[in-house]
Amino acid sequence: MRLNVDGLLVHFPYDYIYPEQFSYMLELKKGLDAHGHILLEMPSGTGKTVSLLALIVAYMHNKPTELTKLIYCSRTIPEIEKVLEELRKLLNYYRDEVSEPVNFVGLALSSRKNLCIQPEVRGERDGKVVDAKCHALTAPHVRERHTDDSSVPVCSFYEQFDAGGRDTMLPTGVYNLEELRSYCTEKGWCPYYFARWAIQQANIVVYSYHYLLDPKIAEVVSKEMARNSVVVFDEAHNIDNICIDSMSVRISRKLIDRCQTSVESLEAELERLRLDNSSKLEGEYRALVEGLREAQARRETEQILSNPALPEHILNEAVPGSIRKGTHFVKFLRRLIEYMKVRLRVQHVVQESPAGFLADINTKVCIDRKPLRFAAERLASLLRTLEISHTADFSPIVAIAHFATLVATYTKGFTIIIEPSEDRVVGAQNPVMHLSCLDASIAIRPILERFQSVVITSGTLSPLDMYPKMLDFHPVIMASFTMTLARQCILPMIVSKGNDQVTLTSKFEARDDTAVIRNYGALLAEVVSVVPDGVVCFFTSYLYMENVVAAWYEQEVIEQIQKHKLLFIETQDAAETSLALINYIKACENGRGAVLLSVARGKVSEGVDFDHHLGRAVLMFGIPYVYTQSRILKARLEYLRDQFQIRENDFLTFDAMRHAAQCLGRVLRGKTDYGIMILADKRFSRQDKRGKLPKWIQEHLKDSMCNLSTEEAIQICRKWLKIMAQPFTREDQLGVSLLTIEQLQTEEMQKKIMDKVQQG
Repeated sequence: MRLNVDGLLVHFPYDYIYPEQFSYMLELKKGLDAHGHILLEMPSGTGKTVSLLALIVAYMHNKPTELTKLIYCSRTIPEIEKVLEELRKLLNYYRDEVSEPVNFVGLALSSRKNLCIQPEVRGERDGKVVDAKCHALTAPHVRERHTDDSSVPVCSFYEQFDAGGRDTMLPTGVYNLEELRSYCTEKGWCPYYFARWAIQQANIVVYSYHYLLDPKIAEVVSKEMARNSVVVFDEAHNIDNICIDSMSVRISRKLIDRCQTSVESLEAELERLRLDNSSKLEGEYRALVEGLREAQARRETEQILSNPALPEHILNEAVPGSIRKGTHFVKFLRRLIEYMKVRLRVQHVVQESPAGFLADINTKVCIDRKPLRFAAERLASLLRTLEISHTADFSPIVAIAHFATLVATYTKGFTIIIEPSEDRVVGAQNPVMHLSCLDASIAIRPILERFQSVVITSGTLSPLDMYPKMLDFHPVIMASFTMTLARQCILPMIVSKGNDQVTLTSKFEARDDTAVIRNYGALLAEVVSVVPDGVVCFFTSYLYMENVVAAWYEQEVIEQIQKHKLLFIETQDAAETSLALINYIKACENGRGAVLLSVARGKVSEGVDFDHHLGRAVLMFGIPYVYTQSRILKARLEYLRDQFQIRENDFLTFDAMRHAAQCLGRVLRGKTDYGIMILADKRFSRQDKRGKLPKWIQEHLKDSMCNLSTEEAIQICRKWLKIMAQPFTREDQLGVSLLTIEQLQTEEMQKKIMDKVQQG
């Protein structure tokens, strides 16, 4: 299909297009033309990914000087694979149907753990172990020793890539992780390093958020990306939390104890090098005098330990004289560790600003701010000079160095919280120090300033105006789209009471109320008796789910549920949860049906789609508020109030409702799908809660569905399921407002669509 999107010829690889897809393209085109940032919300399962790819590929093809690269960031490996499949379909359409095919390269990049083909390394399950073993085989000093002594092990795949891989252009096409491994295996090259090199020549790069948002990784992987690129953050409803996590550091007493061993090893290695080759230490000293930028230019490896987002002007400074010499720096680290150890000896919670921390460390152990600021880069330089292969042994001291650099670099937007014990066990002593980032804009600001356009998109971004406040930017386009349906294939409802008129709620005072737990169980038992196939339930926390399930066993609710369906439970163990999901899918595939008990904010709520028979109903037991007694959360709420004028209750409600909406969206993955969405808490009926749901859910949530009892909800479900069980016609599948090519080409129709979007 060929489309005229505001004067841009777009090739769409399907025979039909939904009105919301065309509206999405129009808004995206306007944002790209304005070279600005874009915030778009579009319902799940309506072809957001293919719309975005079709428009941007067409823009890159028709205006190659204005836009050269698409950097597509997603969260999980399955989502990355889905994007690449849509891209493959689009580029194949260009090749087969268009007279001017685009010769683009689309490429996925992931960690060594997912790409390594070295037999001695790829069997490891822990990503950090894989990274360490890889470094031990590919570091420059290891390869130099191998030149002199062939018995020193190196990675043959890296050696062959280094010998010939950098001179090879990747053939046109789309490469997912498996195809990348296959291509490199045939050539005898390392897939990870080849992908790292190839993303510079690729037109479309698909990888994780962390490759851009985490400064330690971005400095290594993404620093050469062209400025006239468009960056897409897909499924970006949690982007503020990802930004904060990438800039926060957690130091425990156990980690401090391990640092002692790391420093002793560092000291021993330093003494060995001093005796063997003092010229290397002298060369490093001279480089550090010249400044960090020159020191970075001398790097020979890509490994860990780049600076955590040092400002531009600091990179031109010389490293302070007090830590230039390796021996002086090790003594500096010892003083820093001893100070941290003393600070962790607390009997009550301590909270202070970075400025207070810097003043205290200066007073007590005479450590100035400037050497702290350079700690991470100085440690990186020393480890490279010492030619250390076993980098994993030094990960504790790396964490301390990153802590020091961050606390000395950013006096605003961070807080330090020291807690006497993170374990809720009497007598357990495991104090922990958090350097917590409070300002999500710190991590994303370099991306917003560097790249031409940044697109933040998801199915659950409501209310849209919260994101520009939290991320401190001004989008040129901000739009939310609804879903055109031939028949109502989603049934959202709010169940506020049981059949005995007991109010359903998960608020703290009612958490242990037997009547509420019993009515939640009765609701689930009734739902599984009428809803076919899969039913997914979400609780507000693991603890609450454990308590409720334990009570249901005593009340024989579990027995009633298992008369109709098998029961599976998500746990905090990733392996157990994966096994539960596999068996849940197997039960649904075999027609037995199943119930999956999960937790909002958990793995299932974020990365798993329950399309068609895998999810015919979803129940949200309570409002998934974040743990409000968290001191880190309280500090962030205070910062948001003071800096961005976001009221505490507004943010908490927004955060809870975006996670609730994310849970509800798991069961609708397209217009041919259908599902029941039950919000089981009376508080959902309030306008301040309902109004923060995405528009595509709100428009189907009628007032008559907002204060139901269990019996009323079940009766509505019965009638609705009978309607949904009727055979689909073509009009049902495509949507009653399906647009033809001829309609789309008319200016009148485009104007009507734009007016509708602007009216909301």
